[in-house]
Amino acid sequence: MYSANHWGGSFEIATDGVASEDDDSRNTDLDPGALQSSAARLHRHELDETQLGWLLGPPAAKKKNRHVDLGCVVVKRKVLVWAFWALVAGFVVVGVPVIVSRAIPRKIPRPPPPDQYAEALHKALLFFNAQKSGRLPRSNGIRWRGNSGLKDGSDAKDVKGGLVGGYYDAGDNIKFHFPMAFSMTLLSWSVIEYSAKYKAVGEYDHVRELIKWGTDYLLRTFNSSASTIDHVYAQVVAVGAATIKSKTPDDHYCWNRPEDMAYARPTLSVTSAPDLGAEIAAALAAASIAFRDDAAYSKKLAHGAATMYEFATRNNNQQQATYSRHRPEIEPFYNSTSYWDEHVWGAAWLYYATGNSSYIAAATGPALAKNAMAFDNGILDLSVFSWDNKLPGAGMLLSRLRMFLNPGYPYEASLSGYHRAAELDMCKCLRRFAAFNFTRGGLALFNHGRGQPLQYVVANSFLAALYADYLEAVNVPGWNCGPHFIPADDLRAFAKSQLDYILGDNPRKMSYVVGYGQRYPRHVHHRGASTPRNGVRYSCTGGYRWRDSKKADPNVVTGAMVGGPDRRDRFNDSRMAFGQTEPTLVGNAGLVAALVAVTSSGGAAGVGAVDRNSMFSAVPPLFPAAPPPPPAWKP
Repeated sequence: MYSANHWGGSFEIATDGVASEDDDSRNTDLDPGALQSSAARLHRHELDETQLGWLLGPPAAKKKNRHVDLGCVVVKRKVLVWAFWALVAGFVVVGVPVIVSRAIPRKIPRPPPPDQYAEALHKALLFFNAQKSGRLPRSNGIRWRGNSGLKDGSDAKDVKGGLVGGYYDAGDNIKFHFPMAFSMTLLSWSVIEYSAKYKAVGEYDHVRELIKWGTDYLLRTFNSSASTIDHVYAQVVAVGAATIKSKTPDDHYCWNRPEDMAYARPTLSVTSAPDLGAEIAAALAAASIAFRDDAAYSKKLAHGAATMYEFATRNNNQQQATYSRHRPEIEPFYNSTSYWDEHVWGAAWLYYATGNSSYIAAATGPALAKNAMAFDNGILDLSVFSWDNKLPGAGMLLSRLRMFLNPGYPYEASLSGYHRAAELDMCKCLRRFAAFNFTRGGLALFNHGRGQPLQYVVANSFLAALYADYLEAVNVPGWNCGPHFIPADDLRAFAKSQLDYILGDNPRKMSYVVGYGQRYPRHVHHRGASTPRNGVRYSCTGGYRWRDSKKADPNVVTGAMVGGPDRRDRFNDSRMAFGQTEPTLVGNAGLVAALVAVTSSGGAAGVGAVDRNSMFSAVPPLFPAAPPPPPAWKP
């Protein structure tokens, strides 16, 4: 048998040439060694690379790095894998806790606590609830008050439903319409300027309800649906002229709760009321702006304001009698010294409420400014804003028009005069210029040390803080008092210093707002607060026991700002010291306005200083719009 050929190919031994057996024999004979060598060479086969591959098998595979083509870059697969797991780990470490934390219910963060001014504001507004007359709503919130004065105005046959409602003026039970109207004007002004602040502290609806309670009543004091009228009711007062020395049953001689009044309360009608009429017009006009979101009510208020202003100014070409002249029921209490200031004040408010240019023409007329002595800076008391002097308030209103809208001709000359007067009024507030005296404790004596000093302090503090906000709104850092530049913050500092004094930063360390702080007046000159509601109906003089009692008031008239200390910072907490312990409607209206002007509560919510636009919502554009471009010419 033949041996197997494990290598493949022929068994023939190839040589370089063709060899014969003879050659091999010859070679063998000659050289046996060579022959052996030749045989060995014949059997040796040189393997090529392929054959070696068959013999040795496949070579060990060499590890290669695999790559992934991502389009713009080629990345090693291992790197891509590590990156993927890194993302997964990051999601587990970061993403899962975030998802879990968001899924867990969280408590809404509480807003920062209100500052002292906001806290006092809440209380100051409650005083108006305590002063309400008429049938009280269940939501009034003053438990010791009830329905009262339900027969008021029953003798006024031309008033449907009588004069039920409104507010009692102070610690007595009289409804004085002149200071009541001014109080509503102040409250409305504060709402127009600082509505965002009222909303931030949760008092917006409350303060508007208080304003409406007052303006609803003022609309009943005359025929507000008519276009012309010939009289207005000035107040509801008791028999006996309600004089201080009266000995007959009336609102001053008697000391009993308004719910227990048993004496007659006739109304007082006047046919000449240039001051009262203009003030009522101002109150209704200002409220119509504050209630702009209630179109029907706003329109009703504006119409009533126009009717009343026409009544107040119909005889401007001749001297008129003030509403209080020769009237003993009014003169000792709210005697109006002039009416020209109310005419400027009322006209300014009616212009903002209606946009009727006749009102701004009247307010800026040179004759009216002259009669009102608007630019007479030599009379110090004309710089004090109060229920009797509206010039500083009117000057501030007209300065607002110039600062924000700048109408120019033909109003610029007059508006610049009012603006200069307003700036001088602000200069006189500052202690450094010594226009007014201050107590050692720092209280400004705008009424020269007489009784009821605080109502003047808060009204003028409101104007100071408001003017500072006007300057901020138009990006002006301050103003000049002669050669001295005064930063706007100095006005805010003044306003805050006066309010701080009232709230307890004074030599007695006593708050003059009832219910605020730990130490406040406990013997307020107030019939309702001093007489307990115990089911007993005390007679006219039977209530004297509570007036003369040394005990603290059984009913706390929360938020009432009393009259205030004397010029030496002394205070007599006695019901008989009515100049110091009696609260008033106008005093609290000024207090509310000043407090909302200076409080910073709600500022974190983006509450600005003043509302620039609401005041001018009815004012038409002062300059005509540019005409449209002519149509393009076509051939």
